[in-house]
Amino acid sequence: MGSLGIEILKAARPRQWIKNLAIFSPILFTGHIFEYLPIVQSVGAFFAFCCLASSNYIFNDILDVERDKKHPFKKFRPIASGRLPIPIGWIASIALLIAGLSISYLIGRMFFVMAALFSLLEYSYSLYFKHISVIDILTITAAYFLRVYAGEAATGYHISIWLALAVLSLALFLAVGKRRSELTLIQSYSGILPKDTRMSLSNYSERLLDTYTAMFANSTFLSYALFTFLVQHVTKGFFWNSGIDMIFPDRKWMMITIPFVLYGIMRYMQLIYEGKGESPEKILMSDKPLIATICLWGFTLLFVIYGIGG
Repeated sequence: MGSLGIEILKAARPRQWIKNLAIFSPILFTGHIFEYLPIVQSVGAFFAFCCLASSNYIFNDILDVERDKKHPFKKFRPIASGRLPIPIGWIASIALLIAGLSISYLIGRMFFVMAALFSLLEYSYSLYFKHISVIDILTITAAYFLRVYAGEAATGYHISIWLALAVLSLALFLAVGKRRSELTLIQSYSGILPKDTRMSLSNYSERLLDTYTAMFANSTFLSYALFTFLVQHVTKGFFWNSGIDMIFPDRKWMMITIPFVLYGIMRYMQLIYEGKGESPEKILMSDKPLIATICLWGFTLLFVIYGIGG
């Protein structure tokens, strides 16, 4: 029984829950990350989306069990390998869906609507959209985007339109990078065709995905840079009354986070072309230069918003 529980947990892909941290974006960027009620609401929203996402991951693995058996890595997943029986997988998927929607309902009506839309989008992707080129990328992007706006619905705090555009561009960049890395990985194995593991891959060329990658990398950098320049002061800083803003009036302090974002984009692109970007969350948790960059970006962001109030 214990080993079965471990296999269910593996099928739920807890590593991918890192994507749901996007829910905390509204309270982070609006200066409310250390307030009790917003953080409780965001944590609840995070767990709700983790349940909903995991429900779909198991559902997707059940649908793709035959294709996953042909994949060089996915064949080791609990359902594809046979360690987790399909009937148990169905039960786990339904239970997680009910749990996620129940938590969402307790948080609030608008958040429940966002959670339901997220689930509908995820299941539609598994059933149909993932087989259609371009639409598959846009669906993955929409799921990232919904996470951010679900955070708004849970707390009532709103991000700026420029940050929303940066999130949209980053989501497109990650989704395209995932497809580009998948194509690179599959082509490195003889006897395996892209369509054997994912139907939509057969409709993508390396040149097309390279163009998409460059386009959305540029839009991510530019939209984030514009956000940092145009964002209004968040007067939450601990040193707001210490005179630092009087010494350096009207400085755009948020712009000092731009170099970290620029390096992060460049590093991620490097990993994509090395065939390591098939799983963005795995890269974010294993690549040391990228981890260091994200940590430095996070510390700098916290210092600017909560330290000097800029």
